[in-house]
Amino acid sequence: MRVRVGSFEALQRDGRLVGKAGGHGVCVFWHDGRAYALDDRCPHMGFPLHRGTVEAGLVTCHWHHARFDLASGGTLDPFADDARAFPVEVEGDDVYLTVTAPDNRVDQLRRRLAEGLEGGLTLVTAKAVHGLLEADVPAAEIVRVGVEFGTANRAQGWGSGLTVLVAMANLLSWLDPADHALALVHGLAFVARDTANRPPRFPLAPLGDGSAAPVSTDRLTDWYRRFIETRSADAAERTLVTALSAGTDAATVSRMMSAAVTDHVFIDVGHTLDFTNKAFEAVEHLGWGSAATVLPTLTGQTARASRSEEGSRWRHPHDLAALVASTEERLPALLAEGRAKYGQFDDVSGLGWQMLDDEPHAVVQATLDAISAGATPEQLGRAVALAAGLRITRFHTQNDFGDWDAVHHGFTYANALHQCLIRQPSDELVRGVIHGALRVYLDRFLNVPAARLPATDHADLADLQACWDAQGGVDRAGAIAYGWLKSGGDPRQVVAALGHALLSEDAGFHWFQIIEAAVRQYSAWPEGSEEGALILTGAARFLAAHTPTRRELPHVVRTAARLRRGDDLFEES
Repeated sequence: MRVRVGSFEALQRDGRLVGKAGGHGVCVFWHDGRAYALDDRCPHMGFPLHRGTVEAGLVTCHWHHARFDLASGGTLDPFADDARAFPVEVEGDDVYLTVTAPDNRVDQLRRRLAEGLEGGLTLVTAKAVHGLLEADVPAAEIVRVGVEFGTANRAQGWGSGLTVLVAMANLLSWLDPADHALALVHGLAFVARDTANRPPRFPLAPLGDGSAAPVSTDRLTDWYRRFIETRSADAAERTLVTALSAGTDAATVSRMMSAAVTDHVFIDVGHTLDFTNKAFEAVEHLGWGSAATVLPTLTGQTARASRSEEGSRWRHPHDLAALVASTEERLPALLAEGRAKYGQFDDVSGLGWQMLDDEPHAVVQATLDAISAGATPEQLGRAVALAAGLRITRFHTQNDFGDWDAVHHGFTYANALHQCLIRQPSDELVRGVIHGALRVYLDRFLNVPAARLPATDHADLADLQACWDAQGGVDRAGAIAYGWLKSGGDPRQVVAALGHALLSEDAGFHWFQIIEAAVRQYSAWPEGSEEGALILTGAARFLAAHTPTRRELPHVVRTAARLRRGDDLFEES
């Protein structure tokens, strides 16, 4: 489309012409005896470029001082996007410019997303995410960019940033579509922070050059567990990479890695198992072809992880580590006995409540009785996740505020264990049920006194906002979530409300873990169940305990959306 902008005489006299072309403002600048045309909106925050200063072939926006090349529109300041340039023609006293559809817009947005991650520029990231979603790019492809960046640019390997990103990918189907961009930006911003000022990761190659006979899968599994045991991170990584390059299937790799994580007790206060689960979920989002890039990032953290049996809490006053060891000796026979009875055990909820017993031997015995009675690995994982979730639901606000983190660790570990047991149940992984149940036991003092369980059967979700906007609404938030569900309210609405509340804050790492784990565990129970209602009640209480925050990141994402709409942010609304 060819558009007349104004007269050549006016352009030479005033140094610029402002007009409309293709539905948006444009500005033609006269500089050094030549005409240049750019989109009149500064691509950073929308300020009119015609109000800027032109010199030395550059136009400088007066709002945040972003500088642009007049000829190409390219910015000299990465926090701003490139301005769009247009061809200009002068015919007599008429100035024309030509507007065509931009080329490779999706490729440009992908590039800007990568640059946003590299520079930790949240506004740039948010604008790219909005643009990609508007261009119908699947959310999984946006997640892929974040995962590839995060795995390549953190020498320490998998961390909290990638965990949050995958948690948000898991939650997208539960959220209001209007919150999808916000969820993705939260995850991507975490990845950017987690990689900032960190050295990149240099992956190791598999063993050999392919000419020798391949190492058997059983041998590689033994090696991997041995090297994690001796904290030989590089050896463990090379073993895993060799298994992946040999085409080892997902089930075998999952069993190999989860066995190493549960060879010791509740390692790294549960983070290692959660990271392992999230890495496998990332691969499920992106396809098994991404496993060779994603999974080796776990080995360093797994090898370095603290081991709870080495700490005094698991040794005194009860020697829980010794109890774990003696129990694990009995597990193979009990699991074999129970497999013959699969389908007969049906009291998962009862087992979860039994795991709240005040005596560790009673907790373990209840678990072993369930195993011999035919409880499946999935049922065992669901029971320990319920017990851990109830610790949050019954967490009394008289406790020290920092103890919310203690019950959080038990719950997110238990959720990760449950997901791993669904993915690839194994005898080794069932050991994690014992570890998780005893961690729940250790947190018993945080339910003394226990917060009262809600009893209401009606509620209005709109009342939740007051719980997020002021401190002190912990029990009220739990009662609203519970009452909504018990009155027959749509569970997707309460999950969407909790998700929106999470995304409306400058949420911390643990918040994302809690909400995603609660939704996964709610989904594991029949709709309308008491167990599911109590789990979401705990999640609502956790959120209310930590809100409000300054809410800076959500403001940035809203700003990006307004810029995409063409709002004039520099004018008072």
